[in-house]
Amino acid sequence: MARAAGVREGTVSRGAAELEAGEAPLGRVRRPGGGRKRAVEVDPGLRPALLAMVEPDLRGDPMSPLRWTTKSTRRLAAELTAQGHKVSADTVGDLLREEGFSLQGNSRVLEGADHPDRDAQFRYINDQVKAHQASGDPVVSVDAKKKEQVGEFHMAGREWQRRGTPVKVRSHDFLDRSGAGLVIPYGVYDLTENTGWVGVGTDHDTAAFAVATIRRWWQAVGQHTYPGARRLLITADAGGSNGYRTRAWKVELAKLAGEIGLEVTVCHFPPGTSKWNRIEHRLFSQITLSWRGRPLTSHEVVVNTIASTTTRAGLRVRAELDTAAYATGGRISNAQLQALPLRPHDWHGDWNYTLLPQQFEQVMAQHTKLFDQPSPEFAWLCVPKVTGIEPDQWATLVRALGAVHEDQRETQLHQRRGHARKTATGGGRPPRLTLVDRLIALFLHDRLGLPQTQIARLFHAAPQTISIRIGEARKLLESIGQRPRPAAMRLRSLDELRELLPDRPVTGRRKIKKAS
Repeated sequence: MARAAGVREGTVSRGAAELEAGEAPLGRVRRPGGGRKRAVEVDPGLRPALLAMVEPDLRGDPMSPLRWTTKSTRRLAAELTAQGHKVSADTVGDLLREEGFSLQGNSRVLEGADHPDRDAQFRYINDQVKAHQASGDPVVSVDAKKKEQVGEFHMAGREWQRRGTPVKVRSHDFLDRSGAGLVIPYGVYDLTENTGWVGVGTDHDTAAFAVATIRRWWQAVGQHTYPGARRLLITADAGGSNGYRTRAWKVELAKLAGEIGLEVTVCHFPPGTSKWNRIEHRLFSQITLSWRGRPLTSHEVVVNTIASTTTRAGLRVRAELDTAAYATGGRISNAQLQALPLRPHDWHGDWNYTLLPQQFEQVMAQHTKLFDQPSPEFAWLCVPKVTGIEPDQWATLVRALGAVHEDQRETQLHQRRGHARKTATGGGRPPRLTLVDRLIALFLHDRLGLPQTQIARLFHAAPQTISIRIGEARKLLESIGQRPRPAAMRLRSLDELRELLPDRPVTGRRKIKKAS
């Protein structure tokens, strides 16, 4: 019987003795309490030690050795064993599940500090959208999508392929400088028509690029869809190329309003609430689904994939490639910003404002401070007594010299850099002395004979600086075949200049800023 049952003879003998004694069958192999005890029963301190590791801030030492490491079951088991609690990784996993733990990712729900007017701004945007739609005016949501690399790079998601034949991509996602580089999709989503327009840029995500995409949408789609429109409402994020603090964004929109003849109203979402912008979950999410698992190997693939994006709700998308260059680093002065035909709303004028359709170029030309304009404190010196030239002839001379100077400066900068300009003109720190300031210094010295030391006092500059600037201005004037004609009088001091111009303030004192 032992051989037939595959057990020891002693086991068969004990079983026969139990039957002869009249005991009822146990129904199980082992008696209750038999077998190896559970680790938590043998070691009562195992469970608290484990919880102290996975929740150090609540149950254990905040300086737990595993606080800044990955809490895998294998590492937890190794650390527990080092503390004297001998346990395996599988047992650690069972204990964690018993305590209600599971493997979880991050939940992206925190929005940072909430602005106190957040909900009120949402209601204001909703009222503006309803008002524009009720009057038949267009309402669009705009934003820039995440930049994507063009080439055989990995794309998140999966796509149906024959088993064992996945699309092969590069093992690393390092940017290939010799390839097509990055693309910047900037979208315009029409809330009323449920249509999208995406401009795929290849240069920089600037305010000029953003407004250029809106302009092309209006020329190709908007003006035909809304022939009787009087105004345009744009909802946008609070930051980026279309941020409410971006001066260039407002300048470019002012240009657009003047070109299309519409009042352009912009409503920004409060900081940290960009996910509520309609374009995010109505257009960009669908584009992400369209190219999931598909390497963007060329610009054509990017544009065609975006253009083929549709939904069962009727979304239609048009896309085009924008290969224009958009310079960065432009400067918008306070005077230019104040000159914009911009009307802030009564409610949060920084987030909500309207740009009126005025002639932008004419408005800005009256408030533009260029390099060929005199510094405010020296404008009084641009008079015939100093220059020997009538005002209209002086203005013509300055314009001619300004063009020549700009060409020479760009040539010198190009030779110094070794490549073409990458930032917009006007960037960087403004010059200490403008072109007109330098010309005034030249005429004061060459025409009126005022010593350079006195001119340096007048311009609050070092004599060496004045000498260099006068030499540059002299060469610039000679390049167009002109030079100052010496006057009969010769000045030797600022007092004599004061006598020559009695109605003008002449001072050699440097303004000293008082300590606050």
